Amino acid sequence: FGRTAEHPRAYGAFPRKLRRYVLDKPVIGMAQAIHAATGLPARVFAITDRGTLGKGAFADVIVFDPATVRDTATYEKPHAYAQGMD
Repeated sequence: FGRTAEHPRAYGAFPRKLRRYVLDKPVIGMAQAIHAATGLPARVFAITDRGTLGKGAFADVIVFDPATVRDTATYEKPHAYAQGMD
């Protein structure tokens, strides 16, 4: 864990989005949420070979369990890792 006073979303932005806005209050779909965390930022920042799964691309893969994924960081403990993600 780090030692600086980070904002809790530094560790939990995407797990929170999945839990709150995809699973608990379905505002957006799972595919859209995953794209917002992968392909979209890669395209916006012009990072080639990232953000998609494909031949020749880097294999940045996170496996998560929709039943248990959630952010755990708080202002008191901002460096807490999310649950349900490997």
